[in-house]
Amino acid sequence: MRNVLIFALAVGSGLDVGNARAADFRIDSQRSHADFGVRLFWLRQIRGRFDQIGGEVTLNPQRDLATVDARIDVNSVQMDSDRFRRWVLAPEFFDVEHYPTIHFVSAPVAVAKLEDGGDLSGWLTVRGVTQPAVFQMLPAHCRLDAMHTCTIELRGSIQRSDFNMNGHRTALSDRVDLGLTIELDRQMP
Repeated sequence: MRNVLIFALAVGSGLDVGNARAADFRIDSQRSHADFGVRLFWLRQIRGRFDQIGGEVTLNPQRDLATVDARIDVNSVQMDSDRFRRWVLAPEFFDVEHYPTIHFVSAPVAVAKLEDGGDLSGWLTVRGVTQPAVFQMLPAHCRLDAMHTCTIELRGSIQRSDFNMNGHRTALSDRVDLGLTIELDRQMP
């Protein structure tokens, strides 16, 4: 089962895509979070939540494209168990001491896909390893130039082994489901 990767765009009033510029939206770290889940012994799903995300979304009005750049503070992970939290921060999983940030940068995506859905591809860096990542974006039925919140849903997963997370292979599934909720605030000129 895949988690849902959600980008919630809290768009300010009067957004004019035609006059947008670099770093048009800042990720609101107070209202944003990321989730992950991995199966333990292929029976139980272990989940975690990262509470600190930074970054921005940049619009290119000449080409009607958007680019997402998000950074997650690994040490902000919260879990149901302190033992599991220590485990995922340890060298065999996220290795927070050497790799304190998870980073995702999307390829430019057509703003129209925010309404219609489709693939969102980009590059995910975990533990210092960068791999291509593709998430399925569900139809959102919203527009960036609207005066209301726009919620975009994506689903995705990665393989732990692609990012050198090879510890506990007999206990943990190689597949990690990812989820992300990002609320954006319009940058002021």
